[in-house]
Amino acid sequence: MGGALKALADGLTRLLEWVMVGCMVVMLVMVFGNVMLRLFLNTGIDLSEEVPRFAFVWLTFLGAIVGMRKRAHLGVDLVVQMLPTLGRRVCWGISQAIMAVCCGYIVYGTWLQHDIIAGNASPVAQWSMLWVYGVSYLTGTVIGLICLSNLVRLFLGQVRDDELIDVHEEGMEEALEAEREIKAQGAANGGRA
Repeated sequence: MGGALKALADGLTRLLEWVMVGCMVVMLVMVFGNVMLRLFLNTGIDLSEEVPRFAFVWLTFLGAIVGMRKRAHLGVDLVVQMLPTLGRRVCWGISQAIMAVCCGYIVYGTWLQHDIIAGNASPVAQWSMLWVYGVSYLTGTVIGLICLSNLVRLFLGQVRDDELIDVHEEGMEEALEAEREIKAQGAANGGRA
């Protein structure tokens, strides 16, 4: 069961990554095409003002989901690294709970504004703005579910110690591995002496 859910989550994350790539391509093509048209033909595409902006909104919100799933968000871990494992678990649980509550507020706030957002149309394309800002339903729900899943795993004791520090800098994994090896060698050498 757990393996199937992980495979589903991995597949959905991959799909979101492809949608993000699509958003970037739309932004690039429309902005570059509009610049070339303005430069060489003294004309432009009216939609190229709105669609890249909308694609950027979607890219940002979907990127937040992917970042949460891959634990790639920025964070400050100076204090947390000094805590013992129990303190790290408590802090991690509190942060997951706070994020879940914030996600609830995002979804609830979007729901409160739903009629207003749906009633507004974009100036050029005349699309309902719900197609733009409705992505917050998806983002709030998915990140909230990730946080709730993390809290359940924490209470069941299934969270590894390396997950308790959410900041993962480039090369940090290799540095931690080297530190573990040095400690293991020191323990092995201390045992022989």
